[in-house]
Amino acid sequence: MLAPSPSKKAGNIVSRTSAEDTVGALRFISELGRSLLFTVHPKRVASRVAEALQNGVDAPVCVFVAELDNIGLVSSAHSHSGESEDSILRRGRFEKWLAFMPPQIGYVEQEKKEFLIEGDHASEYVSPLHINGEIRGAIVVGFDGESDANEQKTRLIDAATQLAAMSVNLSAHYGVALSDSINEAREEHRRFTEAVLDALPVSLYVVDRDYRIVTWNRTREDGSQGISRDLAIGRDVFDVLEKYPQGRHREEFERAFRTGRIERIEQQTLADDGSTRYWMVSKVPMKNADSDEVTHVITVGEDVTVRVEAIHAMNRAEKLAAVGRLAAGIVHEINNPLATIAACAEALEHRVEEGAFEMSEAAADLDEYLGLIKSEAFRCKTITTDLLDFSRIRAGERVPVDAGEIVRSAANLISHQKRGESIRQEIEIETGLPQISADGGQIQQAVIALATNAIDAMPGGGTLTFRVFSKGSRVAIEVADTGAGIAQEDMPKIFEPFFTSKEIGKGTGLGLAVCYGIISEHGGRISVRSNIGKGTTFSIFLPAVQ
Repeated sequence: MLAPSPSKKAGNIVSRTSAEDTVGALRFISELGRSLLFTVHPKRVASRVAEALQNGVDAPVCVFVAELDNIGLVSSAHSHSGESEDSILRRGRFEKWLAFMPPQIGYVEQEKKEFLIEGDHASEYVSPLHINGEIRGAIVVGFDGESDANEQKTRLIDAATQLAAMSVNLSAHYGVALSDSINEAREEHRRFTEAVLDALPVSLYVVDRDYRIVTWNRTREDGSQGISRDLAIGRDVFDVLEKYPQGRHREEFERAFRTGRIERIEQQTLADDGSTRYWMVSKVPMKNADSDEVTHVITVGEDVTVRVEAIHAMNRAEKLAAVGRLAAGIVHEINNPLATIAACAEALEHRVEEGAFEMSEAAADLDEYLGLIKSEAFRCKTITTDLLDFSRIRAGERVPVDAGEIVRSAANLISHQKRGESIRQEIEIETGLPQISADGGQIQQAVIALATNAIDAMPGGGTLTFRVFSKGSRVAIEVADTGAGIAQEDMPKIFEPFFTSKEIGKGTGLGLAVCYGIISEHGGRISVRSNIGKGTTFSIFLPAVQ
Protein backbone atom coordinates (compact mmCIF):
# COMPACT_ATOMS: atom_id res chain seq x y z
CA MET A 1 0.00 0.00 0.00
CA LEU A 2 1.04 3.64 -0.43
CA ALA A 3 2.51 5.55 2.49
CA PRO A 4 -0.21 7.28 4.48
CA SER A 5 -0.81 11.03 4.22
CA PRO A 6 -1.38 13.11 7.38
CA SER A 7 -4.81 14.10 6.13
CA LYS A 8 -5.78 10.81 4.44
CA LYS A 9 -6.05 7.07 5.18
CA ALA A 10 -3.22 4.61 4.54
CA GLY A 11 -2.85 4.06 0.84
CA ASN A 12 -3.89 7.62 -0.17
CA ILE A 13 -1.85 8.80 -3.13
CA VAL A 14 -3.22 12.40 -3.14
CA SER A 15 -0.92 15.43 -2.73
CA ARG A 16 2.35 13.78 -3.68
CA THR A 17 5.00 14.52 -6.24
CA SER A 18 4.92 12.80 -9.59
CA ALA A 19 7.85 10.52 -8.68
CA GLU A 20 6.32 9.61 -5.37
CA ASP A 21 3.01 8.93 -7.11
CA THR A 22 4.68 6.59 -9.57
CA VAL A 23 6.51 4.69 -6.86
CA GLY A 24 3.38 4.56 -4.74
CA ALA A 25 1.32 3.32 -7.67
CA LEU A 26 3.83 0.57 -8.42
CA ARG A 27 3.91 -0.45 -4.76
CA PHE A 28 0.11 -0.48 -4.69
CA ILE A 29 -0.15 -2.70 -7.77
CA SER A 30 2.63 -4.97 -6.48
CA GLU A 31 0.96 -5.48 -3.09
CA LEU A 32 -2.43 -5.96 -4.72
CA GLY A 33 -0.93 -8.58 -7.07
CA ARG A 34 0.65 -10.46 -4.16
CA SER A 35 -2.63 -10.41 -2.23
CA LEU A 36 -4.43 -11.87 -5.25
CA LEU A 37 -1.78 -14.50 -5.97
CA PHE A 38 -3.36 -17.16 -3.72
CA THR A 39 -6.94 -15.93 -3.95
CA VAL A 40 -8.79 -18.73 -5.75
CA HIS A 41 -12.42 -17.63 -5.61
CA PRO A 42 -13.74 -14.84 -7.89
CA LYS A 43 -15.85 -13.42 -5.07
CA ARG A 44 -12.76 -13.01 -2.87
CA VAL A 45 -10.89 -11.37 -5.78
CA ALA A 46 -13.73 -8.87 -6.24
CA SER A 47 -13.81 -8.03 -2.54
CA ARG A 48 -10.05 -7.49 -2.20
CA VAL A 49 -9.80 -5.32 -5.33
CA ALA A 50 -12.80 -3.17 -4.38
CA GLU A 51 -11.50 -2.65 -0.85
CA ALA A 52 -7.93 -1.88 -2.00
CA LEU A 53 -9.04 0.63 -4.64
CA GLN A 54 -11.53 2.34 -2.33
CA ASN A 55 -8.75 2.95 0.19
CA GLY A 56 -5.98 3.48 -2.38
CA VAL A 57 -7.66 6.37 -4.24
CA ASP A 58 -9.54 7.57 -1.15
CA ALA A 59 -12.93 7.23 -2.83
CA PRO A 60 -16.23 7.22 -0.95
CA VAL A 61 -17.30 4.05 -2.75
CA CYS A 62 -15.90 1.38 -5.07
CA VAL A 63 -17.89 -1.41 -6.71
CA PHE A 64 -16.57 -4.49 -8.54
CA VAL A 65 -19.15 -6.34 -10.66
CA ALA A 66 -18.76 -9.01 -13.38
CA GLU A 67 -20.84 -11.68 -15.11
CA LEU A 68 -18.79 -14.90 -15.49
CA ASP A 69 -19.53 -18.13 -17.36
CA ASN A 70 -20.38 -21.15 -15.18
CA ILE A 71 -20.38 -18.88 -12.10
CA GLY A 72 -22.86 -16.07 -12.75
CA LEU A 73 -22.78 -12.58 -11.25
CA VAL A 74 -19.77 -11.79 -9.06
CA SER A 75 -19.82 -8.47 -7.22
CA SER A 76 -18.45 -6.63 -4.20
CA ALA A 77 -18.81 -3.07 -2.87
CA HIS A 78 -16.88 -1.04 -0.30
CA SER A 79 -17.73 2.43 1.00
CA HIS A 80 -16.79 4.71 3.88
CA SER A 81 -20.44 4.76 4.99
CA GLY A 82 -20.50 0.96 5.41
CA GLU A 83 -23.63 0.59 3.28
CA SER A 84 -24.41 -2.85 1.87
CA GLU A 85 -23.79 -3.80 -1.72
CA ASP A 86 -27.51 -3.93 -2.57
CA SER A 87 -27.99 -0.32 -1.36
CA ILE A 88 -25.12 0.99 -3.57
CA LEU A 89 -25.21 -0.73 -6.97
CA ARG A 90 -27.93 -0.20 -9.55
CA ARG A 91 -28.00 -3.73 -10.90
CA GLY A 92 -30.65 -3.09 -13.53
CA ARG A 93 -28.64 -0.33 -15.18
CA PHE A 94 -25.46 -2.39 -15.06
CA GLU A 95 -27.14 -5.33 -16.78
CA LYS A 96 -28.49 -3.01 -19.53
CA TRP A 97 -25.02 -1.47 -19.92
CA LEU A 98 -23.46 -4.89 -20.24
CA ALA A 99 -26.06 -5.98 -22.81
CA PHE A 100 -24.93 -3.24 -25.23
CA MET A 101 -21.39 -2.64 -26.45
CA PRO A 102 -19.82 -0.56 -23.66
CA PRO A 103 -16.71 1.63 -24.12
CA GLN A 104 -13.50 -0.42 -24.41
CA ILE A 105 -11.57 1.91 -22.10
CA GLY A 106 -12.28 3.61 -18.81
CA TYR A 107 -14.32 6.80 -18.76
CA VAL A 108 -15.73 9.34 -16.31
CA GLU A 109 -19.44 9.89 -15.75
CA GLN A 110 -19.86 13.45 -14.42
CA GLU A 111 -23.10 14.81 -13.02
CA LYS A 112 -24.68 11.50 -13.86
CA LYS A 113 -24.77 8.60 -11.41
CA GLU A 114 -24.92 5.72 -13.86
CA PHE A 115 -24.32 2.70 -11.63
CA LEU A 116 -24.11 3.98 -8.07
CA ILE A 117 -27.18 5.04 -6.15
CA GLU A 118 -27.52 8.68 -5.11
CA GLY A 119 -25.01 9.60 -2.43
CA ASP A 120 -22.18 12.00 -1.57
CA HIS A 121 -20.12 11.26 -4.69
CA ALA A 122 -20.24 13.70 -7.58
CA SER A 123 -18.77 11.57 -10.37
CA GLU A 124 -18.09 7.97 -11.29
CA TYR A 125 -15.13 6.42 -13.04
CA VAL A 126 -16.02 3.26 -14.97
CA SER A 127 -13.18 0.87 -15.89
CA PRO A 128 -14.40 -2.11 -18.01
CA LEU A 129 -13.22 -5.65 -17.13
CA HIS A 130 -11.77 -7.42 -20.19
CA ILE A 131 -11.94 -11.20 -19.69
CA ASN A 132 -11.02 -13.54 -22.56
CA GLY A 133 -11.31 -10.68 -25.04
CA GLU A 134 -14.80 -9.67 -23.94
CA ILE A 135 -16.11 -7.01 -21.57
CA ARG A 136 -17.73 -9.04 -18.79
CA GLY A 137 -18.03 -6.34 -16.11
CA ALA A 138 -16.54 -3.18 -14.65
CA ILE A 139 -14.99 -1.50 -11.63
CA VAL A 140 -16.93 1.64 -10.74
CA VAL A 141 -15.35 4.20 -8.38
CA GLY A 142 -17.32 7.14 -6.97
CA PHE A 143 -15.48 10.43 -6.20
CA ASP A 144 -16.43 13.37 -3.99
CA GLY A 145 -15.73 15.97 -6.66
CA GLU A 146 -15.16 16.10 -10.40
CA SER A 147 -11.51 17.07 -10.01
CA ASP A 148 -10.75 14.05 -7.76
CA ALA A 149 -10.89 11.69 -10.74
CA ASN A 150 -7.47 12.84 -11.99
CA GLU A 151 -5.28 11.05 -14.50
CA GLN A 152 -3.04 9.43 -11.87
CA LYS A 153 -5.99 7.84 -10.07
CA THR A 154 -7.73 6.69 -13.23
CA ARG A 155 -4.51 5.05 -14.46
CA LEU A 156 -4.19 3.30 -11.15
CA ILE A 157 -7.79 2.11 -11.37
CA ASP A 158 -7.23 0.86 -14.95
CA ALA A 159 -4.08 -1.00 -13.88
CA ALA A 160 -5.88 -2.58 -10.94
CA THR A 161 -8.75 -3.48 -13.28
CA GLN A 162 -6.42 -5.33 -15.65
CA LEU A 163 -4.80 -7.15 -12.74
CA ALA A 164 -8.24 -8.02 -11.37
CA ALA A 165 -9.39 -9.28 -14.78
CA MET A 166 -6.46 -11.70 -15.00
CA SER A 167 -6.97 -12.87 -11.43
CA VAL A 168 -10.71 -13.34 -11.88
CA ASN A 169 -10.15 -15.25 -15.09
CA LEU A 170 -7.63 -17.57 -13.45
CA SER A 171 -9.70 -18.04 -10.32
CA ALA A 172 -12.81 -18.74 -12.40
CA HIS A 173 -10.97 -21.46 -14.33
CA TYR A 174 -9.56 -22.80 -11.08
CA GLY A 175 -13.03 -22.73 -9.54
CA VAL A 176 -14.48 -24.62 -12.51
CA ALA A 177 -11.63 -27.13 -12.40
CA LEU A 178 -12.03 -27.48 -8.64
CA SER A 179 -15.78 -27.90 -9.03
CA ASP A 180 -15.25 -30.50 -11.76
CA SER A 181 -12.71 -32.26 -9.56
CA ILE A 182 -15.12 -32.25 -6.61
CA ASN A 183 -17.95 -33.50 -8.80
CA GLU A 184 -15.69 -36.19 -10.24
CA ALA A 185 -14.63 -37.21 -6.72
CA ARG A 186 -18.25 -37.33 -5.63
CA GLU A 187 -19.18 -39.44 -8.64
CA GLU A 188 -16.24 -41.75 -7.97
CA HIS A 189 -17.30 -42.03 -4.32
CA ARG A 190 -20.88 -42.76 -5.41
CA ARG A 191 -19.69 -45.50 -7.77
CA PHE A 192 -17.45 -46.95 -5.07
CA THR A 193 -20.32 -46.93 -2.55
CA GLU A 194 -22.60 -48.66 -5.06
CA ALA A 195 -19.89 -51.25 -5.76
CA VAL A 196 -19.54 -51.94 -2.03
CA LEU A 197 -23.31 -52.32 -1.61
CA ASP A 198 -23.51 -54.56 -4.68
CA ALA A 199 -20.70 -56.76 -3.36
CA LEU A 200 -22.48 -57.42 -0.06
CA PRO A 201 -23.88 -60.99 0.19
CA VAL A 202 -27.16 -59.58 1.55
CA SER A 203 -30.09 -57.93 -0.17
CA LEU A 204 -30.28 -54.23 0.73
CA TYR A 205 -32.58 -51.35 -0.12
CA VAL A 206 -33.32 -47.91 1.39
CA VAL A 207 -36.60 -45.98 1.51
CA ASP A 208 -37.22 -42.35 2.47
CA ARG A 209 -40.06 -40.95 4.59
CA ASP A 210 -42.36 -40.97 1.55
CA TYR A 211 -41.66 -44.72 1.22
CA ARG A 212 -39.82 -44.13 -2.06
CA ILE A 213 -36.93 -46.47 -2.84
CA VAL A 214 -33.64 -44.55 -3.12
CA THR A 215 -31.12 -47.43 -3.05
CA TRP A 216 -31.43 -51.00 -4.36
CA ASN A 217 -28.33 -53.21 -4.42
CA ARG A 218 -27.40 -55.93 -6.90
CA THR A 219 -28.10 -58.85 -4.57
CA ARG A 220 -31.70 -57.60 -4.25
CA GLU A 221 -31.99 -58.08 -8.04
CA ASP A 222 -30.85 -61.71 -8.01
CA GLY A 223 -32.81 -64.90 -7.41
CA SER A 224 -36.42 -65.81 -7.99
CA GLN A 225 -37.56 -63.06 -5.60
CA GLY A 226 -35.30 -60.43 -7.22
CA ILE A 227 -36.52 -57.23 -8.90
CA SER A 228 -34.53 -55.10 -11.35
CA ARG A 229 -33.01 -51.91 -9.95
CA ASP A 230 -34.47 -49.88 -12.82
CA LEU A 231 -37.95 -51.06 -11.85
CA ALA A 232 -37.42 -50.23 -8.16
CA ILE A 233 -35.56 -46.91 -7.78
CA GLY A 234 -37.92 -43.98 -7.25
CA ARG A 235 -41.05 -46.08 -6.86
CA ASP A 236 -43.26 -46.70 -3.84
CA VAL A 237 -41.87 -49.66 -1.90
CA PHE A 238 -45.33 -51.15 -1.37
CA ASP A 239 -45.97 -51.14 -5.14
CA VAL A 240 -42.62 -52.77 -5.87
CA LEU A 241 -42.98 -55.42 -3.14
CA GLU A 242 -46.65 -56.08 -3.77
CA LYS A 243 -46.29 -59.81 -3.05
CA TYR A 244 -45.59 -59.10 0.62
CA PRO A 245 -48.48 -58.67 3.09
CA GLN A 246 -49.18 -54.94 2.70
CA GLY A 247 -50.55 -54.29 6.19
CA ARG A 248 -47.67 -55.97 8.02
CA HIS A 249 -45.07 -54.47 5.67
CA ARG A 250 -46.35 -50.90 6.18
CA GLU A 251 -46.55 -51.40 9.93
CA GLU A 252 -42.88 -52.48 10.04
CA PHE A 253 -41.74 -49.32 8.22
CA GLU A 254 -43.98 -47.02 10.25
CA ARG A 255 -42.64 -48.53 13.47
CA ALA A 256 -39.03 -48.02 12.32
CA PHE A 257 -39.66 -44.35 11.43
CA ARG A 258 -41.56 -43.77 14.67
CA THR A 259 -39.31 -45.49 17.21
CA GLY A 260 -35.90 -45.19 15.54
CA ARG A 261 -34.98 -48.66 16.82
CA ILE A 262 -33.38 -51.50 14.86
CA GLU A 263 -35.76 -54.42 14.41
CA ARG A 264 -34.99 -57.97 13.25
CA ILE A 265 -37.74 -60.03 11.66
CA GLU A 266 -37.70 -63.71 10.65
CA GLN A 267 -39.38 -64.48 7.34
CA GLN A 268 -39.73 -67.45 5.02
CA THR A 269 -40.60 -67.53 1.33
CA LEU A 270 -41.45 -70.24 -1.17
CA ALA A 271 -39.21 -70.29 -4.24
CA ASP A 272 -40.49 -71.09 -7.71
CA ASP A 273 -39.06 -74.62 -7.49
CA GLY A 274 -41.04 -75.25 -4.28
CA SER A 275 -38.12 -75.02 -1.85
CA THR A 276 -38.48 -72.96 1.31
CA ARG A 277 -36.05 -70.10 1.90
CA TYR A 278 -35.51 -68.57 5.34
CA TRP A 279 -34.55 -64.90 5.82
CA MET A 280 -33.44 -62.64 8.64
CA VAL A 281 -34.68 -59.14 7.75
CA SER A 282 -33.31 -56.12 9.63
CA LYS A 283 -34.96 -52.69 9.57
CA VAL A 284 -32.24 -50.11 10.36
CA PRO A 285 -33.39 -46.46 10.87
CA MET A 286 -31.00 -43.79 9.52
CA LYS A 287 -31.10 -40.52 11.50
CA ASN A 288 -30.30 -36.90 10.67
CA ALA A 289 -27.15 -35.94 12.59
CA ASP A 290 -28.55 -32.52 13.56
CA SER A 291 -32.20 -33.17 14.40
CA ASP A 292 -32.00 -36.88 15.34
CA GLU A 293 -35.01 -37.42 13.05
CA VAL A 294 -35.28 -40.69 11.13
CA THR A 295 -34.92 -39.75 7.46
CA HIS A 296 -34.53 -43.18 5.86
CA VAL A 297 -34.91 -46.84 6.73
CA ILE A 298 -32.37 -49.39 5.50
CA THR A 299 -33.74 -52.90 4.97
CA VAL A 300 -31.19 -55.71 4.99
CA GLY A 301 -32.27 -59.26 4.13
CA GLU A 302 -29.90 -62.15 4.86
CA ASP A 303 -30.55 -65.65 3.49
CA VAL A 304 -30.21 -67.90 6.57
CA THR A 305 -31.62 -71.04 4.94
CA VAL A 306 -28.46 -73.09 5.50
CA ARG A 307 -28.33 -72.06 9.16
CA VAL A 308 -32.03 -72.78 9.78
CA GLU A 309 -31.87 -76.13 8.00
CA ALA A 310 -28.82 -77.06 10.07
CA ILE A 311 -30.75 -76.23 13.26
CA HIS A 312 -33.72 -78.27 12.03
CA ALA A 313 -31.41 -81.16 11.17
CA MET A 314 -29.87 -81.06 14.64
CA ASN A 315 -33.32 -81.00 16.25
CA ARG A 316 -34.45 -83.91 14.10
CA ALA A 317 -31.33 -85.88 14.99
CA GLU A 318 -31.98 -85.32 18.70
CA LYS A 319 -35.61 -86.39 18.32
CA LEU A 320 -34.63 -89.43 16.29
CA ALA A 321 -32.14 -90.48 18.95
CA ALA A 322 -34.69 -89.99 21.72
CA VAL A 323 -37.41 -91.91 19.90
CA GLY A 324 -34.91 -94.62 19.01
CA ARG A 325 -33.97 -95.11 22.65
CA LEU A 326 -37.65 -95.14 23.65
CA ALA A 327 -38.57 -97.62 20.92
CA ALA A 328 -35.74 -99.97 21.77
CA GLY A 329 -36.90 -100.08 25.38
CA ILE A 330 -40.61 -100.74 24.89
CA VAL A 331 -41.06 -102.54 21.57
CA HIS A 332 -40.29 -106.02 22.91
CA GLU A 333 -42.54 -105.45 25.93
CA ILE A 334 -45.41 -104.47 23.62
CA ASN A 335 -44.80 -107.21 21.06
CA ASN A 336 -45.17 -110.04 23.60
CA PRO A 337 -48.74 -109.19 24.71
CA LEU A 338 -49.67 -108.34 21.12
CA ALA A 339 -48.49 -111.79 20.02
CA THR A 340 -50.56 -113.38 22.79
CA ILE A 341 -53.67 -111.38 21.79
CA ALA A 342 -53.24 -112.34 18.14
CA ALA A 343 -52.67 -116.04 19.02
CA CYS A 344 -55.79 -116.15 21.22
CA ALA A 345 -57.85 -114.48 18.50
CA GLU A 346 -56.67 -117.03 15.94
CA ALA A 347 -57.40 -119.94 18.34
CA LEU A 348 -60.93 -118.67 18.92
CA GLU A 349 -61.42 -118.28 15.17
CA HIS A 350 -60.45 -121.96 14.69
CA ARG A 351 -62.95 -122.99 17.37
CA VAL A 352 -65.65 -120.93 15.64
CA GLU A 353 -64.81 -122.65 12.35
CA GLU A 354 -64.99 -126.03 14.08
CA GLY A 355 -68.52 -125.23 15.31
CA ALA A 356 -67.79 -124.89 18.99
CA PHE A 357 -70.15 -121.94 19.21
CA GLU A 358 -72.85 -123.01 16.75
CA MET A 359 -75.52 -123.03 19.42
CA SER A 360 -74.71 -119.46 20.49
CA GLU A 361 -76.86 -116.63 19.11
CA ALA A 362 -73.75 -114.38 19.13
CA ALA A 363 -71.65 -116.72 17.00
CA ALA A 364 -71.73 -114.33 14.01
CA ASP A 365 -70.78 -111.33 16.14
CA LEU A 366 -68.01 -113.33 17.77
CA ASP A 367 -66.50 -114.16 14.41
CA GLU A 368 -66.57 -110.47 13.39
CA TYR A 369 -65.05 -109.26 16.65
CA LEU A 370 -62.28 -111.84 16.53
CA GLY A 371 -61.41 -110.70 13.01
CA LEU A 372 -61.19 -107.09 14.20
CA ILE A 373 -59.04 -108.07 17.18
CA LYS A 374 -56.66 -110.01 15.00
CA SER A 375 -56.33 -107.30 12.30
CA GLU A 376 -55.78 -104.55 14.86
CA ALA A 377 -53.24 -106.66 16.72
CA PHE A 378 -51.33 -107.21 13.51
CA ARG A 379 -51.53 -103.46 12.73
CA CYS A 380 -50.01 -102.73 16.12
CA LYS A 381 -47.39 -105.36 15.36
CA THR A 382 -46.56 -103.51 12.12
CA ILE A 383 -46.16 -100.25 14.05
CA THR A 384 -43.88 -101.84 16.63
CA THR A 385 -41.86 -103.49 13.87
CA ASP A 386 -41.40 -100.08 12.22
CA LEU A 387 -40.35 -98.68 15.58
CA LEU A 388 -37.87 -101.48 16.02
CA ASP A 389 -36.47 -100.92 12.54
CA PHE A 390 -36.29 -97.21 13.30
CA SER A 391 -34.40 -97.76 16.54
CA ARG A 392 -31.96 -100.09 14.79
CA ILE A 393 -31.02 -97.78 11.89
CA ARG A 394 -27.37 -98.49 11.27
CA ALA A 395 -25.45 -98.43 8.05
CA GLY A 396 -24.65 -102.05 7.33
CA GLU A 397 -21.75 -103.18 5.25
CA ARG A 398 -20.84 -100.37 2.91
CA VAL A 399 -19.57 -101.36 -0.48
CA PRO A 400 -19.36 -99.52 -3.82
CA VAL A 401 -22.79 -99.82 -5.44
CA ASP A 402 -24.53 -98.40 -8.49
CA ALA A 403 -27.20 -95.91 -7.42
CA GLY A 404 -28.92 -96.27 -10.79
CA GLU A 405 -29.36 -100.06 -10.30
CA ILE A 406 -30.73 -99.50 -6.78
CA VAL A 407 -33.34 -97.08 -8.12
CA ARG A 408 -34.28 -99.41 -11.03
CA SER A 409 -34.78 -102.28 -8.57
CA ALA A 410 -36.89 -100.08 -6.23
CA ALA A 411 -39.03 -98.87 -9.14
CA ASN A 412 -39.56 -102.47 -10.28
CA LEU A 413 -40.75 -103.50 -6.80
CA ILE A 414 -43.12 -100.53 -6.63
CA SER A 415 -44.61 -101.38 -10.02
CA HIS A 416 -45.55 -104.89 -8.79
CA GLN A 417 -47.41 -103.60 -5.73
CA LYS A 418 -51.20 -103.73 -5.92
CA ARG A 419 -51.55 -99.99 -5.40
CA GLY A 420 -51.35 -96.98 -7.59
CA GLU A 421 -52.53 -98.73 -10.71
CA SER A 422 -53.23 -95.38 -12.37
CA ILE A 423 -49.71 -94.15 -11.62
CA ARG A 424 -47.31 -93.78 -14.55
CA GLN A 425 -43.61 -94.30 -13.83
CA GLU A 426 -40.70 -92.46 -15.44
CA ILE A 427 -37.04 -93.31 -14.83
CA GLU A 428 -34.21 -90.93 -15.78
CA ILE A 429 -30.71 -92.21 -15.01
CA GLU A 430 -27.59 -90.36 -16.13
CA THR A 431 -24.97 -92.44 -17.90
CA GLY A 432 -21.46 -92.78 -16.52
CA LEU A 433 -22.47 -92.22 -12.92
CA PRO A 434 -19.84 -92.69 -10.20
CA GLN A 435 -20.60 -95.33 -7.59
CA ILE A 436 -21.60 -94.67 -4.00
CA SER A 437 -20.35 -96.42 -0.85
CA ALA A 438 -23.52 -97.68 0.81
CA ASP A 439 -25.67 -100.50 2.11
CA GLY A 440 -27.71 -101.08 -1.03
CA GLY A 441 -30.64 -102.61 0.84
CA GLN A 442 -31.07 -99.63 3.15
CA ILE A 443 -30.84 -97.08 0.30
CA GLN A 444 -33.45 -99.11 -1.57
CA GLN A 445 -35.65 -99.10 1.56
CA ALA A 446 -35.43 -95.30 1.68
CA VAL A 447 -36.28 -94.94 -2.03
CA ILE A 448 -39.28 -97.31 -1.69
CA ALA A 449 -40.55 -95.37 1.34
CA LEU A 450 -40.38 -92.09 -0.62
CA ALA A 451 -42.09 -93.68 -3.63
CA THR A 452 -44.86 -95.13 -1.43
CA ASN A 453 -45.54 -91.69 0.03
CA ALA A 454 -45.58 -90.24 -3.48
CA ILE A 455 -48.19 -92.78 -4.60
CA ASP A 456 -50.33 -91.99 -1.56
CA ALA A 457 -50.20 -88.29 -2.55
CA MET A 458 -51.72 -89.12 -5.97
CA PRO A 459 -55.00 -90.97 -5.22
CA GLY A 460 -56.42 -89.84 -8.53
CA GLY A 461 -53.39 -90.91 -10.52
CA GLY A 462 -50.32 -89.06 -11.77
CA THR A 463 -46.67 -89.45 -12.66
CA LEU A 464 -44.01 -90.91 -10.37
CA THR A 465 -40.53 -89.93 -11.56
CA PHE A 466 -37.19 -91.38 -10.47
CA ARG A 467 -34.05 -89.43 -11.38
CA VAL A 468 -30.41 -90.27 -10.71
CA PHE A 469 -27.62 -87.86 -11.68
CA SER A 470 -24.26 -86.59 -10.47
CA LYS A 471 -23.93 -83.23 -8.76
CA GLY A 472 -20.38 -82.24 -7.92
CA SER A 473 -18.84 -84.82 -5.62
CA ARG A 474 -22.22 -86.39 -4.85
CA VAL A 475 -24.80 -88.58 -6.53
CA ALA A 476 -28.36 -87.29 -6.40
CA ILE A 477 -31.48 -89.47 -6.29
CA GLU A 478 -34.82 -87.72 -6.78
CA VAL A 479 -38.32 -89.11 -6.27
CA ALA A 480 -40.95 -86.72 -7.67
CA ASP A 481 -44.74 -86.86 -7.86
CA THR A 482 -47.51 -84.74 -9.36
CA GLY A 483 -49.72 -84.94 -6.29
CA ALA A 484 -51.34 -82.50 -3.88
CA GLY A 485 -48.11 -81.10 -2.45
CA ILE A 486 -47.11 -80.33 1.14
CA ALA A 487 -48.36 -77.26 3.01
CA GLN A 488 -45.61 -74.74 3.74
CA GLU A 489 -46.26 -74.82 7.49
CA ASP A 490 -45.71 -78.62 7.47
CA MET A 491 -42.37 -78.53 5.65
CA PRO A 492 -40.13 -78.13 8.74
CA LYS A 493 -41.84 -81.10 10.46
CA ILE A 494 -42.07 -83.79 7.79
CA PHE A 495 -38.94 -85.68 8.94
CA GLU A 496 -39.99 -85.71 12.60
CA PRO A 497 -41.02 -89.10 14.05
CA PHE A 498 -44.78 -89.70 14.19
CA PHE A 499 -45.64 -86.61 12.11
CA THR A 500 -48.03 -87.45 9.29
CA SER A 501 -50.53 -85.55 7.18
CA LYS A 502 -52.44 -88.75 6.33
CA GLU A 503 -55.75 -89.71 7.85
CA ILE A 504 -55.76 -91.44 11.23
CA GLY A 505 -54.95 -95.13 10.83
CA LYS A 506 -53.28 -94.72 7.42
CA GLY A 507 -49.78 -93.84 8.50
CA THR A 508 -47.44 -94.11 11.48
CA GLY A 509 -45.35 -91.02 10.67
CA LEU A 510 -42.15 -93.05 10.77
CA GLY A 511 -41.45 -93.59 7.06
CA LEU A 512 -39.72 -90.27 6.36
CA ALA A 513 -37.99 -90.35 9.76
CA VAL A 514 -36.51 -93.75 8.86
CA CYS A 515 -35.41 -92.38 5.46
CA TYR A 516 -33.78 -89.40 7.16
CA GLY A 517 -31.94 -91.71 9.56
CA ILE A 518 -30.68 -94.00 6.78
CA ILE A 519 -29.39 -91.14 4.64
CA SER A 520 -27.78 -89.38 7.63
CA GLU A 521 -26.01 -92.61 8.64
CA HIS A 522 -24.56 -92.78 5.12
CA GLY A 523 -23.17 -89.22 5.40
CA GLY A 524 -25.76 -87.93 2.95
CA ARG A 525 -28.44 -85.29 2.94
CA ILE A 526 -32.15 -85.33 2.10
CA SER A 527 -34.24 -82.28 1.14
CA VAL A 528 -37.70 -81.54 -0.19
CA ARG A 529 -39.36 -79.09 -2.59
CA SER A 530 -43.11 -78.85 -2.90
CA ASN A 531 -45.77 -76.71 -4.58
CA ILE A 532 -49.40 -77.04 -3.51
CA GLY A 533 -51.40 -78.58 -6.33
CA LYS A 534 -48.31 -79.27 -8.46
CA GLY A 535 -46.38 -81.94 -6.63
CA THR A 536 -43.41 -82.76 -4.41
CA THR A 537 -39.80 -83.72 -5.05
CA PHE A 538 -37.57 -85.45 -2.48
CA SER A 539 -33.84 -85.28 -3.19
CA ILE A 540 -31.16 -87.56 -1.69
CA PHE A 541 -27.50 -86.58 -1.99
CA LEU A 542 -24.91 -89.29 -1.24
CA PRO A 543 -21.09 -89.01 -1.41
CA ALA A 544 -19.62 -90.52 -4.56
CA VAL A 545 -16.74 -92.98 -4.41
CA GLN A 546 -13.56 -91.17 -5.48
